[in-house]
Amino acid sequence: MIIDTHCHLDDARYQDDIDEVLANAKAQGVEKCIIPAADPSTLPRAIALCEQYEHLYFSVGVHPYDAQKYDKAYLEPFVTHPKCVAIGECGLDYFRLPETEAEILEEKALQKKVFIDQILWAKSVKKPLIVHVRESSQDCLALLDEYAGEQGGVLHCYNADESLLKLAKKNFYFGIGGVLTFKNAKKLINVYPKIPKDKLLIETDAPYLTPHPHRGKRNEPSYTKIVAEKMAVLSDVAVEEIERLSTQNAHRLFAL
Repeated sequence: MIIDTHCHLDDARYQDDIDEVLANAKAQGVEKCIIPAADPSTLPRAIALCEQYEHLYFSVGVHPYDAQKYDKAYLEPFVTHPKCVAIGECGLDYFRLPETEAEILEEKALQKKVFIDQILWAKSVKKPLIVHVRESSQDCLALLDEYAGEQGGVLHCYNADESLLKLAKKNFYFGIGGVLTFKNAKKLINVYPKIPKDKLLIETDAPYLTPHPHRGKRNEPSYTKIVAEKMAVLSDVAVEEIERLSTQNAHRLFAL
């Protein structure tokens, strides 16, 4: 069995065929899925899906692109929902920054403030973090080192920065998705064997980052099978072993 630890099923692109998407996933052995909160406006949809489908779970948080929307008072009541398993998707993303130096400093400061608050929030409620890291590895590492303690979490869509591997000792896991199948994923392929096996998770980030050979199409949880197969090749083990390990890891981290 497989657990898709990161799929945005609350996205509007699944509005019309969510039953079919979940049936496709089940046919490929996907046992459970986690819907990571990114935009507060879609959180009600995520919760509704989790209440409708027994095998779906969600997290509560705000993506760094939406840091200005962060309202802990609005989000806080949802943390005690029985299907809430994590805080996030939160983190730092410096890929799209404003043009002027003053605006860049202001944006980075806001993202850091919101990220720190969610790290501390996760510690206080004893839930793992779902962390988004894009062109911000050193700042993310510094903040997690300073504030995260041993609560842990997952580096979603792990970006192959070897410096982040030290977080495995602080109970952080590494989310592996469709990027591993890309032709230009040489860095991730080279770093992958260095990730501790007991810290590997499978994800899709659906509807984004669709694995080869389906690039250009909408991603969905059923494609975790492709990711598992690629991981098995790189690990030189049977795909069933990757499925067993990653599922065991997901159950341990998210207390599923």
